[in-house]
Amino acid sequence: MKKIRVAFFAEILIEDFDGASRTMFQLIKRINPEKYEFLFICGTGPEHIMNFNCIKVPAVSLPINSNYKMALPSLAKNVIKENIKSFKPHVIHIATPSLLGNFALKYAGKHNLPVITIYHTHFISYIDYYLKHTPFLISKVKKMVSKSHKEFYNQCQKIYVPSLSIKEELKEIGIRPSLMRLWKRGIDLTLFSPEKGDAAMLRKLTGNDQPTIIFASRLVWEKNLETLFHIYDLCVATKMEVNFLIAGDGTARKACEIRMKNAVFTGKVDHHELAALYASSTLFLFPSISETYGNVVIEAMASGLPCIIADGGGSKDLIEQGVNGYKCNPYDAEDYIAIIQLLLSDTHLYNQIRGEGLKSSKECDWNQLAPIYFRDIDELAGKSN
Repeated sequence: MKKIRVAFFAEILIEDFDGASRTMFQLIKRINPEKYEFLFICGTGPEHIMNFNCIKVPAVSLPINSNYKMALPSLAKNVIKENIKSFKPHVIHIATPSLLGNFALKYAGKHNLPVITIYHTHFISYIDYYLKHTPFLISKVKKMVSKSHKEFYNQCQKIYVPSLSIKEELKEIGIRPSLMRLWKRGIDLTLFSPEKGDAAMLRKLTGNDQPTIIFASRLVWEKNLETLFHIYDLCVATKMEVNFLIAGDGTARKACEIRMKNAVFTGKVDHHELAALYASSTLFLFPSISETYGNVVIEAMASGLPCIIADGGGSKDLIEQGVNGYKCNPYDAEDYIAIIQLLLSDTHLYNQIRGEGLKSSKECDWNQLAPIYFRDIDELAGKSN
């Protein structure tokens, strides 16, 4: 049988690096090698992925976030082109509208190859945070990013978007709706489960049996950390007997530790540790509005945690207000506190929200979502022949 060949371009291909990487590897791990052949091109990654070659492109750390590196394809364009030419792809997969992504898009256009892309990161929402000290630039930069997004994505044949909210935002900046397909993110329902709870492990971390509020994310400013600080301050000021558990790491960790002195910081944890932390905690708190989807919200739901999140970004589509969780005014710490107090004081309501969250999470199974991607690859490959 003739194999379908896919050239897969991504900045970073390290499993569990972030939400985008986890999504990509859920697909990668489900590649049928008897039907598909993949060539990976990335800035950061291994030599081989699933026995497929991975071409590494020179990369440089980003000044605004040193944890991330950006590939510079111009420094290896001949090597990249020779490898792609030899591989003879039927489909191009592009993860990000970066320099590497644009290199891949240009190659695809020149050789009449179809492009599929997943909208992983809502970069436009980051601008408010990174330019908060130069607010006069925000509008101008947003227009520039919107224009580049429009030009990039309208040249793709299939764009996976994780939520209706994000789809509407992309439509507003001029991306054609006919190119977009609603494709949610999945989770591993055997990994994230209330059964993973470990009270002794949590007690060892917190030193007590008080209710525990967990925040799980990269610790970077675009996650609306300032509001998280204000919520913490109000809990302290009102002498609320709760633990704050912060799971994750990032460039803002030191600032978080200074501002939330009595919170428990785990640093970066793998998915098995995270599953245990979720299932052992009491509530999930997530004030970020920069998510395209918000995998952590579904992970927390599947672990049996009522979720209290910001009413913004793609995450808000996961919550039906007062049914399977709560959405708060993104920057109003008192709004979050009111819901925290409500859920901790009403056992019946807590269990009701918890049950509905568990039910919602069952719809997000990777075993149902991944086949959609491979069917679309098949269809696009047919169009390219």
